[in-house]
Amino acid sequence: MRLLTFPVVLAFALHAQAELKLPAIIGDNMVLQQKQTNPLWGWDTPGTEITVTFGDQSKSAKAGADGKWTMKLDPVPANAKPATITIKGSSAKELKNVLVGEVWICSGQSNMQMTVSGSWDADLETATAKYPNIRLITVPNVGTQEPQQDFKGAWAECSPQNVGGFSAVGFFYGRVLHNVLDVPVGLINNAWGGSAAEAWVNRGNLEKDPRFKILMEGTKKNEATLQSPAALENYKKNLAAWQQRSNDAKKASKPFTERAPGSPDNWLRGNARPGNIYNGALLPTIGYGIKGAIWYQGESNASRAYEYASLFPFMIQNWRNEWKQGDFSFYWVQLADYMAEKTDAEQATASSWAELRESQTKTQNAIKNGGQAVIIDLGESNDIHPKNKRDVAERLARWALVKDYGMKLPYRSPEFKSAEFTGGKAIVTLDTFGSSLRTVDVNDVKGFVICGEDKKWVWATAKINGKDKVEVSAVGVAKPVAVRYAWSDNPVCNLFTTDGLPVTPFRSDDFEMLTKPKQP
Repeated sequence: MRLLTFPVVLAFALHAQAELKLPAIIGDNMVLQQKQTNPLWGWDTPGTEITVTFGDQSKSAKAGADGKWTMKLDPVPANAKPATITIKGSSAKELKNVLVGEVWICSGQSNMQMTVSGSWDADLETATAKYPNIRLITVPNVGTQEPQQDFKGAWAECSPQNVGGFSAVGFFYGRVLHNVLDVPVGLINNAWGGSAAEAWVNRGNLEKDPRFKILMEGTKKNEATLQSPAALENYKKNLAAWQQRSNDAKKASKPFTERAPGSPDNWLRGNARPGNIYNGALLPTIGYGIKGAIWYQGESNASRAYEYASLFPFMIQNWRNEWKQGDFSFYWVQLADYMAEKTDAEQATASSWAELRESQTKTQNAIKNGGQAVIIDLGESNDIHPKNKRDVAERLARWALVKDYGMKLPYRSPEFKSAEFTGGKAIVTLDTFGSSLRTVDVNDVKGFVICGEDKKWVWATAKINGKDKVEVSAVGVAKPVAVRYAWSDNPVCNLFTTDGLPVTPFRSDDFEMLTKPKQP
């Protein structure tokens, strides 16, 4: 092969630099958010004048010293008629088949990442997914401490050919909005199975907040250990030993199912290290015009549920601050019921998952424009990934239809309001948000425990009293001081509204949480 001379190489490099480049999030088939300004950005040779034309709009910007340029399109109403955006700089690009409607981020961990093909009725859902005005884009899982500006992906029209690999909750959510509002919908699938909330946050902000001192001290200690020469040598040693065992089993024609030892790099580039997903997957999307975000995560933070009460709203605010789009709507899914049902009341109430659910519920009061979809009835005891994703998405969609689009629908699960202890009973009052209580499956109310001053929990008998009250009592507890409902990993509970929304798990007490860090 003939080698290029230096002048030729230099000329080629300059030519390559002198080219208009756009991020994946801005491309053919995209949906712009209606009725608000929409930022567009890209890169070109420093100092280059950029002109953007969209309909009767013409906007200009100049590439900065780093080559990046940014401009904003004026607000326009929803439009299902495909349009073209022309961008001219050192070269020109046309973005085709662009629509205007509603754009939502679909984020979290594996239960958001779980695909349409993995949900119930996947065959029918896939075959009927002929929605060219719903547009889909998926962000790959990249974990790094180095801020990324782009990702590999592209917008596509929703079809039976591509919907199977898209987020089930995201698609079902978007489909409800599309069918009800009759406008185009853009869905950005940015979820990573098993991810911790701290990985989705700008690390610098975590380090500045004293509430996360323990988290960040542990992070730095872990980093020092995993980045040490000793860790690499230990990994190589363990890998060689594992390989030898594998070879021995193969020679002996024996099965070998032992997993290979994990590399130190797995955590360093993984989905738990603070800031990793923020830098690698979220940052390239920040600034794109959106209506809001839906979120399904929490399993990976359950052992630190106490901390999550601060971390989760902190993460939401971090996103909002950096998006520079105000307090955009943020709706999340509370943890489903999961793991074995426990018959002993004391054991059942010792639950980090119940505490995580409480931290999720508290977040509704910690932020503006947020809301929680309760799915304590939709889980599977033997599968952390329940396959019913349609009902999950529809409960999220109720929040958006009411809060963002002005419809009048039942949307919020009943929540604990107060408890009065008198006459050997607990009289619990719930905020039913205009609805009434009822039981499902059986007439008896299931799911309550009660305790006296000894703080020993026992199963309780309960009955509905009016639209929003429940009387709770138990044999042997003459003077109850606290009551809890659906307070376990996988509670047997059946209290709903007449509109079909399950009561939010709650406790009346403020006993110390199991997941509260112990003071040294």
